[in-house]
Amino acid sequence: MCWEMRPQLGTTRRAIWRSWPVLCSPHKLPTSSHSAKKAAMTTASLPPSENNKKKSTVIVISGPTGAGKSRLALEVAKRLGGEIISADSVQVYRGLDIGSAKPSMAEMSVVPHHLIDILDTVDDYSAGAFFRDARRTTQDVLDRGRVPVVAGGTGLYLRWYMYGKPDVPQSSMDITSAVWSELVGFKESGRWDEAVQLVVQAGDPKALDLSENNWKRLSRRLEIIRSSGSAPSAFALPYNSFDEQHDTELVESSADAKCEGRKLDYDFFCIFLASPRIELYRLIDLRCEEMLADTGGLLSEASWLLDIGLHPNINSATSAIGYRQTMEYLLQCRQNGGESTPREFFKFLANFQSTSRNFAKRQMTWFRNEKIYQWVDASQPFELVVQFICNSYHDRDARVVPESLELKRESCIHTTHDHKTYRSENKVFRGNDDCSHVLDWIRRTQRK
Repeated sequence: MCWEMRPQLGTTRRAIWRSWPVLCSPHKLPTSSHSAKKAAMTTASLPPSENNKKKSTVIVISGPTGAGKSRLALEVAKRLGGEIISADSVQVYRGLDIGSAKPSMAEMSVVPHHLIDILDTVDDYSAGAFFRDARRTTQDVLDRGRVPVVAGGTGLYLRWYMYGKPDVPQSSMDITSAVWSELVGFKESGRWDEAVQLVVQAGDPKALDLSENNWKRLSRRLEIIRSSGSAPSAFALPYNSFDEQHDTELVESSADAKCEGRKLDYDFFCIFLASPRIELYRLIDLRCEEMLADTGGLLSEASWLLDIGLHPNINSATSAIGYRQTMEYLLQCRQNGGESTPREFFKFLANFQSTSRNFAKRQMTWFRNEKIYQWVDASQPFELVVQFICNSYHDRDARVVPESLELKRESCIHTTHDHKTYRSENKVFRGNDDCSHVLDWIRRTQRK
């Protein structure tokens, strides 16, 4: 890492965050024309074998739900001759279109999209599967001379994609079956806390940190213990190692230290698109309303999931935000003979909106600690944001987002007080009459 990029002791985290993406690029950011000439001379003087090692650039665009990352990725890909690789854990499923904000057929005809509609809703998908599929697709895109643009908000998928997946042993069919037998009784009777204690006693105290009823993650933790005799925490995580090494280098590196980012397989240029929290909450609320306004959208998709025999929260597809809440609401309507009141509908809508906002809050918390991302303000002129990304792709020495486009990470901190004091202001469903067409649709379709 070059000396001029090293923050002095006592500098703020902001200095680290702003310099991190540049440090992870094969090209350092010169601080003067003299530095630029020196960097060019150094590169030119390298033997041919070193010059040929320049890594291919992969653009990664992420952000919380509702921030507009898909629109941004589409425009960037159009201008750069790119192809989009979806990093969304719900868009992989066929038939789940509205609730996952899947790109339209028209958009996919303009720019090729990958890892969309690749699974049936009865299947499960994992971060490991995404790592395998996305890495293979990335190389295919590069081999065709195109630009990979990875877009999505599933944080674990993106972390493993860039840094590598943990070297955790795979479970055999026998182990998977045995673990299922151990947990199925707890799951069917809803005894989540008892199941967690089983895994804790087996040797994994961190199972206590899992979100409630995340049976998939709990099962996987127990599978690792049964397969290896060790808890998941015993296995090294590539991201953690990389993060710790960089924190040390940023404070202690010398003039001739090398950026640890060179160990990444690609030159990742990462953007996190976000809005100030209250503005984001408003966007999310409206998005939830729009998904329900047309009964042929999320309501119909959730009804179809019930019709094919699925139930809320039994696998990845039915646990997805929006689908789980809508399926639960429609199940209640079916139990009431296909009837629902405006009060019940508005209670469901409020729950859908609140859950979506909480998800965005978790996304922001996750990505605030991912130093490789530069944060961009979604409220700034769209064209300027697109130009910055395209220019940075062509000029690796210009990758620090200008302050006019930057969104300060601390401005997006979501506190408990924010969530308690925030009040939704519906734009579509303002009163009982506005949901009458939804209640009519429920009477016609949910008398099962």
